[in-house]
Amino acid sequence: MQAPSELPGELQRELQGFLDTISIARQPIVDAQRTIVAYELFNLNRAVHEHSSSSDLSVALNAVAQSGAPLWASHHDLFLNTVPQGLVGDHWDFLPAKHIVVKVRHLPGHDAQAIADTAVALANLKQRGFRLCLHHTVVAPAYKAWQPFADFVNIETPTVKPEQLGPLVAAIRARTTAQPIAQKVERADQFETLQSAGVKMFQGFWFSKPEVLHPKVLSPGQVSALGLFNLLRAQAPIEEVEEALKKDAALGVNLLRIINSAGVGLNRSVTSLRQAVMLMGYKRLARWSAMLLTTSAQGSVSLLSSAAVVRARMMELLALHDVDNFDSESAFLVGLLSLLDRMLGTELRPALEQLSLDKDVMESLLEPAGKYAGLLALAIACEAEDDEAFNAAFGRLGYSLRQINMAHMEALAWSDALQ
Repeated sequence: MQAPSELPGELQRELQGFLDTISIARQPIVDAQRTIVAYELFNLNRAVHEHSSSSDLSVALNAVAQSGAPLWASHHDLFLNTVPQGLVGDHWDFLPAKHIVVKVRHLPGHDAQAIADTAVALANLKQRGFRLCLHHTVVAPAYKAWQPFADFVNIETPTVKPEQLGPLVAAIRARTTAQPIAQKVERADQFETLQSAGVKMFQGFWFSKPEVLHPKVLSPGQVSALGLFNLLRAQAPIEEVEEALKKDAALGVNLLRIINSAGVGLNRSVTSLRQAVMLMGYKRLARWSAMLLTTSAQGSVSLLSSAAVVRARMMELLALHDVDNFDSESAFLVGLLSLLDRMLGTELRPALEQLSLDKDVMESLLEPAGKYAGLLALAIACEAEDDEAFNAAFGRLGYSLRQINMAHMEALAWSDALQ
């Protein structure tokens, strides 16, 4: 595992001031009847010539960190671009291979050694279960080593003369087992020529322009990610790791998301952040936190994240006074996730359904009769200084006013100390 200062040079150069926000667009890939069969994702913050390992990694991590809609809800395949250097890396462990097609550009200069080295990386991704989409130059003799790995071949339509399309498709059929995809189709005559040549998958402005998703990505601060990484590298006690996750709401929420991804492959209900750490393990969690260093925002903790941390801490402290009825770790988790809908700008239920939460945690966030719903209502009432709501919640619970006031003040102080 590399320390941040030991990350590859390209990532290290982009570590400071990388992407505070990321704007992802998707463009449909359709069949001849214009039925959507897949989507390609684009990083709108970068021009084509500015793509790097870091920028492509940002799209990949933010895609898998979505709460579900709109990236994963359709269950269509997603085509993700990567530069050749990005074919190797720990981020592939966190991506659901079943739905991902890795789109690989050809190599500048068509260097023989670079082609051979990249072939090894392509083989590794195929072994992991990913499918590959290669540029149409793969039919050239220089790329013979890549040809067995192609599941799709991307025809860059504007760069191919109309009279060459037929022979190119024939070469793709003869030298690979791949399905051709015509990209940048902008006119009806191009579509007709491609259809006549046997192409069955298409993409371009003639069908649909890219849809800007403006995803709500919770971006942990680099300081938080670095602190977590250092704790994991030092094999710190799990209590310290859990504490680091509690300090940044985005860290905790993203861990819950990533642990439910097909790439991680864990299908357990989660009751606490500590359990999430145990399920993922230190080694995998360290790799994840190191990758966050290249994609985290530089800004301070958001007001919503801070409010979620205060709620969570207050509920945790109150639960510690009533261990017969409440689990303090689950109480913290309920408070942490209680503002997830506002953080993401979406409905709460679909956001929560992507997190494999324990039944008690889920019900407490969605149902007034949930196990921790009373604690949550009390924390919200204290936050809003709502006397009527406070009295209703206070009457349902057995805490003294001193216990409640102390828990609230300690939670506020604890949160302030984190910023």
